[in-house]
Amino acid sequence: MVFNDGLRARQEAFAAGLPYLTARELSARLTAAKATADRAWLREVSAVVLQQALADLNTAYRNFLASAIGERRGPRVAAPRFRSRKDTRQAIRFTRNARFMVTPGCKLRLPKIGDVPVRWSRPLPAEPSSVTVIKDAAGRYFASFVITAKPLSLPKAEQVIGIDLGLTHFAVLSDGRKVGSPRFLRRAEKKLRRAQKVLSRKEKGSRNRDKARIKVARAHAQVADARRDFHHRLSTALIRDNQAVAVEDLAVAGLARSRLAKSVHDAGWSAFVRMLEYKGRLYGRQAYRIGRFEPTSQVCSACGANDGLKPLSVRVWQCQMCMTWLDRDVNAAVNVARAAGLAVTACEAQVRPGLVLAQRGEAGTLRGAA
Repeated sequence: MVFNDGLRARQEAFAAGLPYLTARELSARLTAAKATADRAWLREVSAVVLQQALADLNTAYRNFLASAIGERRGPRVAAPRFRSRKDTRQAIRFTRNARFMVTPGCKLRLPKIGDVPVRWSRPLPAEPSSVTVIKDAAGRYFASFVITAKPLSLPKAEQVIGIDLGLTHFAVLSDGRKVGSPRFLRRAEKKLRRAQKVLSRKEKGSRNRDKARIKVARAHAQVADARRDFHHRLSTALIRDNQAVAVEDLAVAGLARSRLAKSVHDAGWSAFVRMLEYKGRLYGRQAYRIGRFEPTSQVCSACGANDGLKPLSVRVWQCQMCMTWLDRDVNAAVNVARAAGLAVTACEAQVRPGLVLAQRGEAGTLRGAA
């Protein structure tokens, strides 16, 4: 409500040709609104939560304006839109000024709400500066804390590795290992289809339809949670065991518009690469992204010759220069690592060595030999 009131006030001021309403002016309007009969119920909520809603509005406008004038990198940011009670994600934020706390009984005490039982995923390593309470589409509540922690450092590792991401195998490593693709969405399609059919038969606006919607949301949440857990486990293992990790910067947005869209979204490459990058910074490792136009699948990792484009159906190919048979994915992973400046061996990419001409004295059986 506070976010929408502030957004409406700024839109009306813009339409009337009035100056841009500052954060201080919106805050003064909020204080005045709490004294009216229509907004008297806002006094039942912590004032910090209301101010944080205005802070979110200011952040949304800053991102929008910075993107409009070209100061913000990345995709263009749209103008702020009104929030709805039916949004799939609802969140409120308490800062330290709100005086929230974790009780001795491990409950979360929130101002004007009370003590909330919490299932802790881990102990807090430091005193939190803020907490955000989130409700997702499946009706689950989460508490996300902001803390200041010291950087962690792992023992230095000698090994470096390149990663080639794919669909048949989620990741192929430059040392020859292949990580299978779990395909969480594909495996859950039957359950999701059944739940979606039940939802489509419910009357719109009924309580039964709301219950069916929650079941669909929970089924999707299970898929997303399983995929996220897989990404965390694999990225943590790669960062822990290697001093440097290199991965290709894939054009996921373009691939998501092709016939492979469902499989690309199911793999979740972008989320996995982001995990590698932030865990590398956290634990003192190096994570590199190489350009997406590097010919990693065309260059022989044994001799460096560019053998040209190959269809996706070709999984094993022979270099025409050194006659070495190469595994397409492992060869690409080796080239990814080398493009990032990492020293890796190409022996794991070879399926079998090429044929070598025999010496003249070994080319056959000598005439007259017993």
